[in-house]
Amino acid sequence: MQTMPAHAAHHDDREIETLEEFDATVSARGTLAGYRVQAVDLTDRTRELLGTDTAGAVFLGCAMREDAAAKVRADGALVFPPVPGLPFDPYRGLLYSPEELFASLADGYGATPDALAYAWFQRTKADRDIHASMLRAVHDDSVSDALDELLTGARVVGVMGGHAMARGTESYAGAARLGRELARAGFTVATGGGPGAMEAANLGAYAAPYDDGMLTEALELLAGAPRFTPSVTRWAGAAFEVRSRWPRGGRSVGIPTWFYGHEPPNAFASHIAKYFSNATREDGLLARCDAGVVFLPGAAGTLQEIFDNATPNYYESRGEPTPMVLVDRDHWTRRLPAWPLLCTLAEGRSMEARIALVDRIEEAPDALKRLGG
Repeated sequence: MQTMPAHAAHHDDREIETLEEFDATVSARGTLAGYRVQAVDLTDRTRELLGTDTAGAVFLGCAMREDAAAKVRADGALVFPPVPGLPFDPYRGLLYSPEELFASLADGYGATPDALAYAWFQRTKADRDIHASMLRAVHDDSVSDALDELLTGARVVGVMGGHAMARGTESYAGAARLGRELARAGFTVATGGGPGAMEAANLGAYAAPYDDGMLTEALELLAGAPRFTPSVTRWAGAAFEVRSRWPRGGRSVGIPTWFYGHEPPNAFASHIAKYFSNATREDGLLARCDAGVVFLPGAAGTLQEIFDNATPNYYESRGEPTPMVLVDRDHWTRRLPAWPLLCTLAEGRSMEARIALVDRIEEAPDALKRLGG
C-alpha cells in the first residue's frame, strides 16, 4: 500500500519549517543567508542567530528575542513577527492534524482552535478589516504550500459527496469501503474534509491498514452519534474514540473551509488543509486530484464540484482530462440530471473517454482504473 511521501523530503531546500531543520541547517551549512524560516519558535536560538549570517533571509512568524531580531534585520533579513492574539498561525509551515484542530474538545467544541478560528473569521469578515483579510490570505497561501509539499509524488483520488450522509446508514458504510479500497490500491484519498460522505471516505482510508472487522466495529461505534447536530462535541468525540481504539490508521487528506464553519472538519483525515477562502479551497482540492474524482450523491455543493472539475477537463487547461466517476444512476440522471449535461459537454472531446456513470459505489474503483488507462 502506498503511503503519502514524507513531508520534509519534498519542500524547497531553502525552507525551514521545524526547529530540527533549523538546527540541522545551521550546523551543516553554517549560514542562513537566503533561507525562508516559517513559523519556528526561535526564542531559544539567540546565540545561533547572533552568530550566523542571515543576509537575504525571510523570517515568517518566528518568535525571537529583541537583540536577535535587531541583528537579523541589520543583516538585511526580512522579519514578519508573529501576530499576537490570533487563534491560528498565518505563517504555519505544516498542515493541521485532527488533534490540533480539536484540542480542548473535552471542554466542548466551542473551546477548540477550530471553533475559535471560525468565530474570529465571522467577526473580522463583518468588519471588512484589511489587516484581517491579509492574514487570511497569508494563512491560506501557507496551507497551499504545505499541501503541495505533502502531496509531491502521490496519486490523489478525490471523493466528493454531501455532508448530510449520516453515520449508521448503508450509504455511509459504502463510502467508507470505497475510501478503504482506494487507499489499499495505493491512492491518496482526498475529500472536502467535512462530515457525511467526506468523513466516510477519510474513515475508509484510516481503516485501510487494519483487517476488515475493524471497519465494521468502527461503523457501529460511530452510529451512536449519527450527525454533527445537535452536538459537535459528541460527534467528534465518537471519532476520537475510534482513533484511540485503533491508533495507527492510514493517511488521507481533508480540505475543509471556515467559510462553512458551522460544519466541523472530520477527525479521520490525517492531514487537514483548512482554508478561509472557499474558492481557493474548491479549486485547490480538484486541481490536486490528478488520478480522478468519484462523485457520490450530493446536493448543490457536489453539483458545483462536478462542473468545477469538468471545465478544466473540457478545455484541457490542466493537461490531459482526469477520470470522473459519478455514482448512483437515479440521482445523477433523474433527481439532479448532471450526467446528461456532462455527456453533451464531453461529446467529441478527449474527456469523453474519461467520464463514467455507475449504479453502485462498489463499481467506482474499477471504473476509475478503466478510465485512467
